[in-house]
Amino acid sequence: MEMDISKFVERAQPLGLLGVKVSRNGEEIAQWYLEPEIRRNVYSVTKSFTSVAVGFAVQEGLLSIEEKLTDAFADDLPEEIPEYLAKAQVRDLLTMCLGQEGSHLMGEQKPLYTEDDWVKMALRIPVVYEPGTHFAYSNVGPYLAGILVQRRAGCGLVEYLMPRLFAPLGIKRPTWEVDPLGHHFGASGLMLTLSELHRFGLFCLAEGEWDGQRLLSPDWIREATRRQSEAPYGYLFWRGEFDSYRADGKYGQYTIILPERRAVVSAVSECRDCESLMRAINEELCARVS
Repeated sequence: MEMDISKFVERAQPLGLLGVKVSRNGEEIAQWYLEPEIRRNVYSVTKSFTSVAVGFAVQEGLLSIEEKLTDAFADDLPEEIPEYLAKAQVRDLLTMCLGQEGSHLMGEQKPLYTEDDWVKMALRIPVVYEPGTHFAYSNVGPYLAGILVQRRAGCGLVEYLMPRLFAPLGIKRPTWEVDPLGHHFGASGLMLTLSELHRFGLFCLAEGEWDGQRLLSPDWIREATRRQSEAPYGYLFWRGEFDSYRADGKYGQYTIILPERRAVVSAVSECRDCESLMRAINEELCARVS
């Protein structure tokens, strides 16, 4: 049965909504587009794809989330290793609980860096809190996690995810931002259409299964999408209302998974008031899909 989303569009279009899709029980029940689909930068939605890449790497024995960063990045460390950095694990990269203060490697900062080796640069940022105890939203964690997957796999994130995720979901080779040394930037810069983003949400709802094929362990999806700290955050996924979780990008890029309602709501936008947009999504879509 189709869902009437006209009231939502009336509220959201003035905020910059460009398109929305809603699925329930595997069936698309609503969609709206301001203009034809094109690939857009989904910004920090990229982080959730990096989380899945880490999941595949764990599944294949390439890395462990309990691994110490001093082992994972042994050749990139400062000469004197601070006490808290010595305690940090790969898990802390995924939960935004590395212990650094402030946000780093963010969009407005990246063009201003004089250094090209962002791994060494990121590991020199002081770790002022014990890892795992302090949430601070930053691009450092997902960037380093993505770098580790690329080093262990011996290829870029696009190459790594093509046979494991992108191709099965029908996502043709996407463009993905790279750092100055040519490594995919695991925190942002992936280019997707709304439909491709929505299929990722459906993949998450199915806990790593697609078209009857098991791709990723359901245990990873469950662990990655549950709350991991005092913040409503998992492994590079946000928690939300109605027991939902989501991949969330700047300017209103979302795929919101509602497991209890067996539903996915995805949107792409050019929004400068994402609080109002999220309120409209929750009130007009998430609260009504059941």
